[in-house]
Amino acid sequence: MNRATPGLIRTPDQRLRVFVSSTLRELAQERRAARAAIERLALAPVMFELGARPHPPRSLYRAYLEQSDVFVGIYWESYGWIAPGEAVSGLEDEYNLAPQIPMLIYIKESAQRDPRLEDLLDRIREDDRVSYVTFVGAPELRRLLTSDVATLLAERFELGTGRSALPEPARAPGATTLVAPPPVLTPLIGRQAELSILTQFLIDDGRRLVTVTGPGGVGKTRLALAAAREMGPRFDGVAFVDLAPLRDPALVLDAVASAVGVVDSGKTPLNIQLQTALGDRRMLLILDNAEQVIGAAPELARLASNTAVSVLVTSRTLLRVDGEQNLALGSLPSTAAIELFAERARAVKPDFEISDSNASHVAKICQAVDNLPLAIELAAARVRVLSPSEIADRLQHTLPLLVEGARDRPERQQTLRSTIDWSAELLRPDQHALLLRLGVFRSGFALDAAEWINGEEAESSTLDLLTALIDGSLVQEHDRGDRTWFTMLATVREYARDNLTALDQFAQYSDRHAEFYIRLAAAAGAEIIGPQQQAWASRLVDENNELTAAVEYLLESRRWDDAVTLVWSLDWFWGITGRLVEVSSWMQRVLDDGIEASERARTLARVEVVLIGVWRKPDRASIGPLTECANYFGAHGDGRSEAKALAGIAWIHIYSFPPDFDAAEEYLQQSLDLVESLNDPYVAAGVRIMIGHAHILRGNLPGAVEILDAFLADSGGIGDSLLTGSMLNARGWAAILAGDLDQAEECFRQQILVASAIGHEQGVAYALEGFFATAVAVGDVERGGKLLGAAETIRQRKGNADAAKMSFHAPVLRDIEQTSPVMFQQARTMGRTLDTAAAVEVALESIEPVAS
Repeated sequence: MNRATPGLIRTPDQRLRVFVSSTLRELAQERRAARAAIERLALAPVMFELGARPHPPRSLYRAYLEQSDVFVGIYWESYGWIAPGEAVSGLEDEYNLAPQIPMLIYIKESAQRDPRLEDLLDRIREDDRVSYVTFVGAPELRRLLTSDVATLLAERFELGTGRSALPEPARAPGATTLVAPPPVLTPLIGRQAELSILTQFLIDDGRRLVTVTGPGGVGKTRLALAAAREMGPRFDGVAFVDLAPLRDPALVLDAVASAVGVVDSGKTPLNIQLQTALGDRRMLLILDNAEQVIGAAPELARLASNTAVSVLVTSRTLLRVDGEQNLALGSLPSTAAIELFAERARAVKPDFEISDSNASHVAKICQAVDNLPLAIELAAARVRVLSPSEIADRLQHTLPLLVEGARDRPERQQTLRSTIDWSAELLRPDQHALLLRLGVFRSGFALDAAEWINGEEAESSTLDLLTALIDGSLVQEHDRGDRTWFTMLATVREYARDNLTALDQFAQYSDRHAEFYIRLAAAAGAEIIGPQQQAWASRLVDENNELTAAVEYLLESRRWDDAVTLVWSLDWFWGITGRLVEVSSWMQRVLDDGIEASERARTLARVEVVLIGVWRKPDRASIGPLTECANYFGAHGDGRSEAKALAGIAWIHIYSFPPDFDAAEEYLQQSLDLVESLNDPYVAAGVRIMIGHAHILRGNLPGAVEILDAFLADSGGIGDSLLTGSMLNARGWAAILAGDLDQAEECFRQQILVASAIGHEQGVAYALEGFFATAVAVGDVERGGKLLGAAETIRQRKGNADAAKMSFHAPVLRDIEQTSPVMFQQARTMGRTLDTAAAVEVALESIEPVAS
């Protein structure tokens, strides 16, 4: 095991990484073809997509280049955008920064290339590191790239070079980018016929809802992932939803929304938001492990019937809804089962081969476990310490005894559970104990969480124990940037939970689980607004299911104060990830059932419920309850909570009709005074944004400029990208209303770069609406229409068109719809077809006045 990095465990699979450089907008089809070709060869495509990762774009592609093994350049007509302060485009910069690795260049035929791109291509043709060829379209590129990379692999590379794996950055909260299926590092064995049937169902026959059924461990998820890779290029996108952590069918749509980037606004039913966001998008939605939330089947059927989305479900049971097409998955054929055993055995013992001396033993092993893929993998993992004959002997003696005790389960399920039991019994007692304790996690965990659950009584370090579980294929390891993340297959987790419950220890370790997340929430809440925001937000996205499990356990255990403390600590996170409706239901439960809760806990729950209601619909009737809460917090020395309640009252005065700006500014000033006295610059910045908005709405532009400029002058010390982006947007609108278009353009330019760098599409939409106004102001109706249309598409895909009401562009829109309706609507329609990266490119083009 590689121990170069403390706390990092590497799997035996180290895929070569292929960096793909191209412009985003003009070569979208070619980029999809390149990804498909690279993944078909079981390699890792490294593709920079603007706004898809929580890192600054330039530093991101530089880091990816340093960790890549092959450089692929795809060029056509555009030279690409040149960032402010840079001499060359990102396209040329990527080529310049490429390390000493093989370079494959593909040039799409064209008679009208940008001269700057021609200069770059001349340099490329003279580079002796480069192999280049011309092509016509995406299909030809896919064939060429597949052939060239396959040849390169045979000539130049040996897998398993020891280079550290490419980190997998956590998805940015609030991102519109789809949650992609997890990477598959091993070939699909014995399921080619089933894969062809799935392709026929979903592509040829146009089936919209297909369910792959079968017992646990039969390979349903693996087949679905293979289908995603095979069919992905034929869809507009593929989103993956793991339903295994869920217990409540009512949360399935929330999980789907998160996977497709829809943030629940609470103002429109989530099913309607999803239907609006997905609409006619031709995408593939994979729902994995649906059996324990089968009650959501009608909602899933409605989602498929009311949108253009194709839904592929894996489940132990049918959904039993209209339009469902079933593919039942059975055990592997014997020859495929033996091949799978050999392939998995080589992962832990590279020199393993099927031979005359062990072939019969391998066949007996596969027969003993009913040719179930997961059971085969668990058995094969033991060849590191046991020979095939020893494994076969142990299985044939042990499994019949174990199966006898599980007659209530289907036959194949008995075999699988017994195989897991057999594999677990080969562990040392402390390794076995950790396996069971890890069953309290719903989806995954970091090393510090495993260490907390395991406690201090273990003789060996938790890291060493985890290594043994990984070696036995009972736990999987993944990279999340500079963090390591661990998961268990649903069947293994179910086994661990059942055994922990049988030992009467599930409640004990659920307590430990909840205590860990109470502490984690407190630590995150203290830093999530500030310079550590992105690091914490990325981790909390991973921990989402565990946080939910902890809250639900605390509520079920009537630990009201602890539940409220955990939820209140992460109020910013719940908002940015669209969990406010769920939070409101949690806190309402405290108010309804938590008679034993402390007065403080009940007050915090009350203010949370009221504020969420106010966000959905400002109502002056809520001023009284918020005032009572603010008075309570003030009397008990909780200035931060008091400031939040006061800001909520101000919000009501600003956005109720008619607004009362004098009252709003009075409450905002009280709130600002409180947080400044607490030396809390981050909450103070949020209050200043509200003050700036109030000044703009009432026409007090000098007041808005004063407070916003004071923040921006010191924004580097804040280090909070979302706050900075919001300030820049408000300052840009103040400049527009004051007639300073140059200042406005610069503010929106900075905002869109900040939002793109952290993957915050809502911020991009706000900036695009600002650029729309500046373009229209100089007479460029076509550009303005495109940018507004692109902003509307982002909001639609977020399922949250209501957020546009927080912008100031409505009056500009009304004017242009009256003065240039035809030209504007045509451009607006065109803009709605732009993806985010293309819209950002259009926005960052310098504006020029249009001659009248």
